[in-house]
Amino acid sequence: MTAKASPTAQPPRQLAMVLDLNKCLGCQTCTIACRKLWNTDSGTAYAYWNNVETRPGKGFPKDWRVTGGRTADGSVKRGEIPDLKSGYGEPWTFNHQRVVNSDSNKGKEWLRPAESPDWGPNWDEDEGAGEYPTTNHHFYLPRLCNHCTHPACMDACPRGAIYKRSEDGIVLVNQDRCHGYRFCVEACPYKKVFFDPERSVSTKCIFCMPRVEKGVAPACARQCPGRLRFVGYRDDPEGPIWKLVHKWKVAIPLHPEFGLEPNVFYVPPVSPPKIGPGGRALAEDRIPLDYLKSLFGDAVGPALTVLCAEREKRKRGEASELMELLIAYDWNKNFKFDHGAREVFK
Repeated sequence: MTAKASPTAQPPRQLAMVLDLNKCLGCQTCTIACRKLWNTDSGTAYAYWNNVETRPGKGFPKDWRVTGGRTADGSVKRGEIPDLKSGYGEPWTFNHQRVVNSDSNKGKEWLRPAESPDWGPNWDEDEGAGEYPTTNHHFYLPRLCNHCTHPACMDACPRGAIYKRSEDGIVLVNQDRCHGYRFCVEACPYKKVFFDPERSVSTKCIFCMPRVEKGVAPACARQCPGRLRFVGYRDDPEGPIWKLVHKWKVAIPLHPEFGLEPNVFYVPPVSPPKIGPGGRALAEDRIPLDYLKSLFGDAVGPALTVLCAEREKRKRGEASELMELLIAYDWNKNFKFDHGAREVFK
């Protein structure tokens, strides 16, 4: 059963993002763009407001899906705080000096962690499921704060330090009010709230709020070489979010059963076929539909049906508004903010 959401006062407009998983390269450009811009404090060395996971896989932090969210009556569900070493993975130190000082005549020293880590971000990158070459599969899943309609992190905070902006629904932490109790970390089932142990405050994705206020796309979206991210308001019928989420219904939330109504949506991956004897493609999907349902719920089946139908139309040379939008020939159309403003790329 989907958990009921609490009656949180909602802003009149909600900024949202759609990510097309069929175009994600797993290059981590979005991760680096976010980290270089925002995670410069030493207390957030382990934190990734944006990360790209390989699915199937354990994710970051490890097995984040098992805790937090809401109960069936809509109350906040107490979860767990991931362990720094086994959950997030402590920041590694590298043998930089040994590499710099190594003598090539005696054998080049290669860059590697100075210790022997057993877990960290993207530890299981590109590790798929199934058997090669017949059923093996994997895809990339970029993740950031969902800026939920009913955020559990906000309701869990006894200090009232987490709030939704009235103008666009972005969820922020007032660090002047935060006392570092970490109830927000426990409550977020997506585990996208991080704790800065040096300043004793919670930190999280702010949807690049200072950039958005200037009509500039968030760093993760702006730097993405695959053009897979779309940003805009959910109620704008001329914008990409409304078309993908409400008109075509091909963009769906991650784990809707958590009951938080996320405002980050995903176009699910279209599966390649299984390979039969002699290398022949079979009429069976390589990525199990049940696995995709475990991530995106029952809406994933109809979404894939629409995607495949529109893709076939395009192959036949017929027009398809959906394919034109997802291919993103004009990247300016990926981003549409208030007052019809669009970022112009040069």
